[in-house]
Amino acid sequence: MPAEMRAMVLEHAREPLRLRRLSVPEPGPGEVLVRVHACGVCRTDLHVVDGELSEPKLPLVPGHEVVGTVAARGTGVERFAEGTRVGIPWLGWTCGICRYCRSGRENLCPEAKFTGYTLNGGYGEYALVDQRYAFAIHGGYSDVEAAPLLCAGLIGYRSLRLAGDAERLGIYGFGAAAHIVAQVARYQRRRVFAFVRPGDTAAKDFARELGAVWAGDSGDAPPEELDAAIIFAPVGALVPAALRAVAPGSSVVCAGIHMSDIPSFPYEILWRERKVLSVANLTRRDGEEFLALAPKAGVRTTVETLPLDQANEALTRLREGRLRGAAVLTMGSG
Repeated sequence: MPAEMRAMVLEHAREPLRLRRLSVPEPGPGEVLVRVHACGVCRTDLHVVDGELSEPKLPLVPGHEVVGTVAARGTGVERFAEGTRVGIPWLGWTCGICRYCRSGRENLCPEAKFTGYTLNGGYGEYALVDQRYAFAIHGGYSDVEAAPLLCAGLIGYRSLRLAGDAERLGIYGFGAAAHIVAQVARYQRRRVFAFVRPGDTAAKDFARELGAVWAGDSGDAPPEELDAAIIFAPVGALVPAALRAVAPGSSVVCAGIHMSDIPSFPYEILWRERKVLSVANLTRRDGEEFLALAPKAGVRTTVETLPLDQANEALTRLREGRLRGAAVLTMGSG
C-alpha cells in the first residue's frame, strides 16, 4: 500500500478544489480503509463547495457516493474481508444512544457525522469508513454504475417512501436522483410526471425515455392532479407550484439538504390536508432495502465519467445543469 494518495481537497468554501498529495490514513478500531475506484458527484457536494452548507471540516476531501474495495482493516472489524467491494454513503456515524437512534431514526441523530462533510470522503484514492456504515455492493453494477446509488438512489428511495402509495407522482428536477427514482416508481406501477427547467427539452426527452408519462416545464400545470410530488431541485419557489399541482390529502416532499427560501403562498393551496415535509439524510435500513431493490427493479444509472483531477469541471457542469444523469469521478480502476 502506498504511503501517499492523490485527493481533491476543499481548503476554503467558494474556492476550487485543489489536487493534493495526502498520507494514506490508517484504519482505527472498527474502521476499514477503502481503495476508492469511483465516487459520484452529488448536489450536496456542490452545496458544501459553494458554502451553502456552512460547517464542513476544513480542509476536506468531499464525496459521499463512494465505491471501492477494502484495502486494510482496523482492530475489531468483522463485517468485511480485504478485497470486498463496498459502498460508502453520506451517513458516516451516529451516536447509537440518543432517542432518535434508539427509535430507528438515526438519520436525525444530533451527533451524526457525514462523509464528505464532517468526515473526509471519496474524492481521493483512499477513504476511511466505520464498518457499520458501509454497504456491500451488488455484483450486477460496475463501480461507476453503482456510485450514484449511494446517495442519489438512497435519498430518492427515502423520498419515494415518504410520498406514500401515490400512483400519480410528480418529480421536480430531473437529475441524478430523479433518474433513479423514476425507474423504481415505474417498477412499482406508478405514473411519473416530470418537471424540468423551462425550455430544457433534453431533460424532458430523458424523463420520457425513463418512463415518464408526461414532461413539462417546472411552472406548468400537469394534465392531472398529482397524488404526491418530490422536489429534488433546490428551488424554494417550487414548493407553492407543487402544492398547486397535488390533490387534497397529498404530500409535497422536499428531498434536498439545502433549498432556497420558500416564498409566501396563500393558505388555500395548503388547505384540505395537503402536507409539506422534508427528507433528512438516510438510515442504514434505507440503504439495505434500496440496494436490494435496485437490481430487482432493473435500475440502471446513466453516468458521465471524469478523472479525479477534473472534479471541478464535474461540479461546474452539475451547477449549470449540463449533465445527463450523474457525474462520476474515477481513480483509474472500476
